[in-house]
Amino acid sequence: MTLSAPHLSATLLLACGLAAGQALAHTPLCSCYDNGDGTVFCEGGFSDGSSASGVKISVLDASGNALIEGAMNENSEFEFDKPDGDYSVLFDAGPGHAISIKGQDIVE
Repeated sequence: MTLSAPHLSATLLLACGLAAGQALAHTPLCSCYDNGDGTVFCEGGFSDGSSASGVKISVLDASGNALIEGAMNENSEFEFDKPDGDYSVLFDAGPGHAISIKGQDIVE
């Protein structure tokens, strides 16, 4: 099948529009730091600069059970008491937008 000039132009515009939409997608970002005083500080956001305020945060034990549950505050931050033993932090902004950070990777 050969496309005429108007159809070819429309096809190219559609393809460019889809590519631009994918380029504008936002990737979740989350980092956590051991404060050295028995607490852990996490900050989050998205690659497009949007806030993570209200994004669900869970601190899970080694078996995946929730030890602490909460949400990022209005500044896209979350602080919690560091649990004993192995744990991980789950930043959960929905399907395809979740980040898991192992406790052993959270350093001062």
